[in-house]
Amino acid sequence: MSVAFAGNSTPGSSREAGPLRVMIVDDSVVIRGLISRWVGAEHDMEVAASLRTGLEAVNQIERINPDVAVLDIEMPELDGISALPQLLAKKRDLVIIMASTLTRRNAEISFKALSLGAADYIPKPESTREASAADIFHHDLIQKIRHLGARLRRKPAVASPPLAPASPAPAARGPVVARPAAPAPAVHAPSSSSVLSTRPFSTQAPKVLLIGSSTGGPQALMALVAELGAVIDRVPVLITQHMPPTFTTILAEHLARTSRKPAAEAVDGEPVKPGRIYLAPGGKHMRVVRSGADVAIALDDGPAVNFCKPAVDPLFTSAIDIWHGAILSVILTGMGSDGMRGGKDVVAAGGSVIAQDEASSVVWGMPGAAANAGICAAILPLNQIGARVNRLFAGDRS
Repeated sequence: MSVAFAGNSTPGSSREAGPLRVMIVDDSVVIRGLISRWVGAEHDMEVAASLRTGLEAVNQIERINPDVAVLDIEMPELDGISALPQLLAKKRDLVIIMASTLTRRNAEISFKALSLGAADYIPKPESTREASAADIFHHDLIQKIRHLGARLRRKPAVASPPLAPASPAPAARGPVVARPAAPAPAVHAPSSSSVLSTRPFSTQAPKVLLIGSSTGGPQALMALVAELGAVIDRVPVLITQHMPPTFTTILAEHLARTSRKPAAEAVDGEPVKPGRIYLAPGGKHMRVVRSGADVAIALDDGPAVNFCKPAVDPLFTSAIDIWHGAILSVILTGMGSDGMRGGKDVVAAGGSVIAQDEASSVVWGMPGAAANAGICAAILPLNQIGARVNRLFAGDRS
C-alpha cells in the first residue's frame, strides 16, 4: 500500500526548513520497506511516500511534493528512465537518485539518467540478505539523500541548461547513451571558496596528472578530459572516481569517446605510459608502483578507505614514490573528504593540488575539504580547470 503525505510548500519550489521529504519509488516491497525504515530513523528526513511504480509517482508528485526521490529503473507501468523527465517537468528542483542493480544495461541507463537531470545514482545489492552489501547500500543512500538534499536548504542560483546528448556511438558498441557536455546543474549559494587562502604552485614541472572525484564526478570528468588532449599526449592521466564495478567500465568508454584518447579501466601490472587515461576499476583501489625501470598499475582488493573502494587517497600517496614532487592532483566534486589526506602528502612532497570550487560542484565535500585544509594552489570553477591544467603542463607555474 502506498503512503503519501501532503507537503507544506508549493510544488516546483523547495522547502526552506524541516526534514527532507523523501519519495521512494520501487516495485520491490522489500527495498521500499528497507529504505522507508532507514529514512524514518534519520532526524533530518522523513518518508513522504512509498510507491510501487513510476506512474504512481508522476500522478501523485504534486500532492506529495517531495524534496528527494529514490527512483528505481525497472518498474511496471512506467519505468524510472521514462518517469524521470516527467517528474522534473512537474517539480524542476526535485533531487532524483536513480537506483539499479549492477548490470551493464542498468549502468548505461543510469548514465543516461544523469544527462537527463538525475542528481546521482546508487547501485542496489543483488541480495539484501548479505549484511555487508546492505550496510554499504544503507550508508551510501542516506549520505546521498542528505548531501544532495542539502542544496535545497540554500538559496537557489540560476540552474544550468540541460546537458546536450552525445553523437550516436557506433552500433557495435551497444546502447547509445547521452554524453554530458557540461557538469550537472548544482544549486548552491554563492561560493565561499574564493575567500580561502591558496599556496603557490610547485616550481617542478608535473610529470603526471591525478584526478579524484565522486558525486557529480562523471559529468565533471567528461567536461574536463574534453579539454586535456595535449596534456594526455604528454603524461599519463590516472583517475579515481567513486563508482561500483560495471559503472566504471562504461565511464571509461565515455571518457575515451569524449577525450578522443585511449581510456580504460586499469589492469593490474600494466605499464603506465603517456597518452592514456587509466581509471580505477570499481571495487579495487588503484596505486602505482615501480616495475623495474617502468611504472605499473597495482590494484588492491583491501578494505575501503574513507568508506570508498576505489578511494582517491591510495592513488595520490602511491604516486609520490614514483614522481616525488612532480605531481599535479585535481580534486573534483564529491561527498566526504577523500583526496584531502593524499593531497596533503602530494603538497608535502613538493607537488600541487587544484580543487573545484563550491559553486560549480554538485557536492563540495572532497574539494571543500582540500580547500579548507589549505593545500590548494587554486580553487577554480570546473570550466576553468582545464585551461589552468594545460598552462601548467605548458610551463606556466603562475
